[in-house]
Amino acid sequence: MPPTACPRRRTALAALTSCLAMGCASGDLPPGEEPPRNPGATAPRGSGVVTWASAAHRVGTAVDGRGYRLVVRTSVGGTGLRVRLSNAFGDQPVTFAHVHAGLQRDGAALVPGSNRRLTFGGAPTVTVPAGGIVYSDPLSVHVPPASALAVSLYVPRAGGALTGHWMAMQTSYTTDGEHTAEESAANWTRRTGSWFYLDAVTVRPRPEAGAVVALGDSITDGWHSTTDLNRRWPDHLARRLRESPTTNVKAVANQGLAGNKVLTDGPGQSALNRLSRDVLSLPGVRTVFLFQGVNDIKAGRGATAGELIAGYRTLTDRAHAAGKCVVAATIAPFKGWREWDPAGEAVRREVNDFIRGGGEFDAVADFDRVLRSPHDRERMLPAFDGGDHLHPNDKGMRAMAGAVDPKSLDCAGGQPGPAPPPRLLTPRPG
Repeated sequence: MPPTACPRRRTALAALTSCLAMGCASGDLPPGEEPPRNPGATAPRGSGVVTWASAAHRVGTAVDGRGYRLVVRTSVGGTGLRVRLSNAFGDQPVTFAHVHAGLQRDGAALVPGSNRRLTFGGAPTVTVPAGGIVYSDPLSVHVPPASALAVSLYVPRAGGALTGHWMAMQTSYTTDGEHTAEESAANWTRRTGSWFYLDAVTVRPRPEAGAVVALGDSITDGWHSTTDLNRRWPDHLARRLRESPTTNVKAVANQGLAGNKVLTDGPGQSALNRLSRDVLSLPGVRTVFLFQGVNDIKAGRGATAGELIAGYRTLTDRAHAAGKCVVAATIAPFKGWREWDPAGEAVRREVNDFIRGGGEFDAVADFDRVLRSPHDRERMLPAFDGGDHLHPNDKGMRAMAGAVDPKSLDCAGGQPGPAPPPRLLTPRPG
């Protein structure tokens, strides 16, 4: 769909006033969940482009002496691998004694010779304060696109709240003790469906490549897509962008968060409150892809169309002020879900009319039109329904990605500097 005209007309003061009037600048947090004191560490010079990310939130209580082998999938390839470790929701310092990155072979086992130690300011150990975020030093290797990267962390000292991402739709592994350098799976026997501490991976791709960040809820997070097969709609989009000759946006960061809302905090912070950390702080981002709102509509009293539209405007103004393009998707149908009602449906339609025709966004992807049944526009097409009438299945996720025009993502943002000569992340000889 061609980009729509987007007059950048509001001042930052007007945007802030609008947000405060709605009470969206400080939504209600669940008991014990404090807003992070660090909205997002500034990426070090030469960080390049984010190739993978996840939305951080509080996922339980931290444990001393625990090892984590976290499996993630890169979108764009490049050299100078860095990882970002987050203690954003922690209430105590956390120490990472050893961190390694390698390529997954099978399960917790790594490709022999691929596992490399990461450092922090030249040291193998780093302590991150409560609310803090830290980047590793760059690793002088080349990571291919669509790689299964395994980042292994050892945490000798932690405590208090644990920062991570609960619904990964990806199997990772944990252990007791320090086994990060081991490429064997022998000591990595416990499985987990969550990511812990790791919230971004960056590389230096070819100079003109940039990133799009998908800011969303459980649909973007991939619920009802197939675990371990990378069939979330941002995964399908990453495949399309790799093959597309029409855009230089090649990296995709998935910042979906189950239960997330635009206006108020709940499971994690609202989109308004996490925009700085989860989107604007990531390096190489040119475009924010906004696909949220259904949780605001169906929750409790439910947001009005005016409230949700004001939230979209505030998000858009902040992204534009940071030099980012904003692409928005219409809210998908959800009739049949237990919280659906005619009043909420009316709000959804009014909001979608605004998204399509309001001229607020740089481009629009019409997920509603792609997913809805031709026989009942309030319902998802059965072939795309994951079973609960709200979350699409693998076919639906693919259809959503197919509704995004790659050219529409390439409308703003700068370019990273030249990359150093690559060295492949391949097994060491001998």
